[in-house]
Amino acid sequence: MSYMQQPLYVLAESTQRTSGADARRSNVAAGRAVANAVRTTLGPRGMDKMLVDSSGGVVVTNDGATILKEMDIEHPAAQMLVEVAESQEAEVGDGTTTAAVLAGELLARAEDLLDDDVHATAVVEGYHEALRLALDAVDGMLVGGEVDREALLTVAESAMTGKGTGDIATGVLAGIVVDAVLQVADDDDRRVNRDDIRVFTRTGASAAAAELVRGVVFEEEPANDNMPRSVEEATVAVLDTKLDVRSGEVDTEYTITSVDQLDAALSAEDAERRTIAETLSAAGVDVVFCSKKISDPVAAYLADAGILAFSNVKASEARAFARSTGARRLGTIDDIEASDLGTAASIRVEKHAGDDVTFVEGNDDSRTVTLYVRGSTDHVVDETERAVDDALGVVVAAHEDGEIVPGAGAVEVAIADRLRSGANAVTGRKALAVEAFADAVDAVPRTLAENAGLDPIDALVDLRAHHDSEGVAGIVIDGPSVAITDPRDEHVVDPVAVKREALESATEAATMILRIDDVIAAN
Repeated sequence: MSYMQQPLYVLAESTQRTSGADARRSNVAAGRAVANAVRTTLGPRGMDKMLVDSSGGVVVTNDGATILKEMDIEHPAAQMLVEVAESQEAEVGDGTTTAAVLAGELLARAEDLLDDDVHATAVVEGYHEALRLALDAVDGMLVGGEVDREALLTVAESAMTGKGTGDIATGVLAGIVVDAVLQVADDDDRRVNRDDIRVFTRTGASAAAAELVRGVVFEEEPANDNMPRSVEEATVAVLDTKLDVRSGEVDTEYTITSVDQLDAALSAEDAERRTIAETLSAAGVDVVFCSKKISDPVAAYLADAGILAFSNVKASEARAFARSTGARRLGTIDDIEASDLGTAASIRVEKHAGDDVTFVEGNDDSRTVTLYVRGSTDHVVDETERAVDDALGVVVAAHEDGEIVPGAGAVEVAIADRLRSGANAVTGRKALAVEAFADAVDAVPRTLAENAGLDPIDALVDLRAHHDSEGVAGIVIDGPSVAITDPRDEHVVDPVAVKREALESATEAATMILRIDDVIAAN
């Protein structure tokens, strides 16, 4: 006697499931699509993308991280490559496009191996072996010598070239970026707290008009129109308390039965407000930054005392003021001592693009700096700010690590050469994955050549020949000219951290995607 076996439903009927080769092909195709979306932006001759959101907002950029962040990507495998770019941006500030392109190429080369019946595990193991060899090759490309200010300038200029800032602006911006990093860097361990470097943007001038302020720039107007708009050699108080008549902890009612009592109450409140201004003036305070409200009557008395005051400043700005001027953040104005106050070389309020902009310039040892970035339009300012952020990231990485490598694709050429020569020592099918990794790395100089208007195949042949004969070869772009030469001679260098991070994050993302053989998606 036999019974018909009833079907067993584990997943909901609305669930979509893709398994085996179909799942891998879908994931690889999604990853390649993301890489191709940013490929044409790579390098000094990379093109820009115009991104328009549903509300009509426009972003024009060639920054890989920004492009991927603004795109509405839903595929989970594609989202992993977006996370690669975000991780690269967060860790070192640049190399996002390189990381995304490399991850996409690793997936594409792996797909060819999978189609030839090489198991995904062998590909993953081969990629990890290739990563080890690649990192060894990167270490072998380190540029000797101290990473001084001149070296940091070349790092900053390399990072910003092709970002739409223009040659003149790039030189100006590179200089103030390097000076900003050196200003706040710790003298002992070279560490840099990025929170100490602020970027403030405003339209109304060219990008070359950018300047470094050893202090804080913020958009705020004085608490009273009669206050001074400029103070030299200012004594500064940073307050975290409300400047007005004090109120009790509990609700209290007072019964007033005569006009004299009302006048006395008002006079008492007025006297208390006047005392606030007198207390600050007696302490020698010239400028007040208050993170809470300053009432209008108190602001008027402060103005009468010649004190410049700002009300309701942000907590982040209050911290910056304290670090810039050396002031302590006070919760009360009672018993103010000289050690509680800070000093600033100058504090001034100026009109820029129709708005009040306040400059708080500390002393030469200020621990907070601001890059005041200008631009003719909002789009130019936004792209310039992105370029400055990238430059800050790479300069900080180069300064902290003290290690740089040739740019212009020279490291990738060296990695591919090292992998091909080292693949013979790898046993089994993993050797095929090592060679595939080398082909994937070749995509970076090939894309640089393609975006520069060169024939990519001819350029790769010339790069390999120059590398074999000279040891270092890259595609150096100087204005209208393009040459295959040693990037070090043309001062084109990158922090080693950018290369390491791009290799590691791209490999991790690619191998994670390759190990997926089942995609279960619920509607």
